[in-house]
Amino acid sequence: MVVEHWWEKGIEMADQIEGASHRSPPVHTHPDDVPLLSALSALADPVRIQLIRDLAKRPDWALSCSNFDVPVGRAAKSHHFSVLRDAGLVEQRDQGAKRLNRLRREEFDARFPGLLDLTLRADATE
Repeated sequence: MVVEHWWEKGIEMADQIEGASHRSPPVHTHPDDVPLLSALSALADPVRIQLIRDLAKRPDWALSCSNFDVPVGRAAKSHHFSVLRDAGLVEQRDQGAKRLNRLRREEFDARFPGLLDLTLRADATE
């Protein structure tokens, strides 16, 4: 039986500290760099609308990705967050093993006035 230890694999000590992340930090697009069709496309999916609505109800950085109750798996949820980041709607940061989220409401509203308000209305998906 072969037992492998982290020091035998050459893993740096910093990676062994509790909460160290092995993933790359998220890449964000500023809303000023987002075309209108990209913003509309990001807001056209019911799962992404639910993510945006949940974020709008909570303070910045209060929800990690695992706190959202949407009917998709982890990989699909990750994809949805990527689309929202690319559209300038969401900002994410890593805190230990969690990825926290914030709705970029002010920045997005400055670029697309009223669009987010329309999306957040209760009848927007009916």
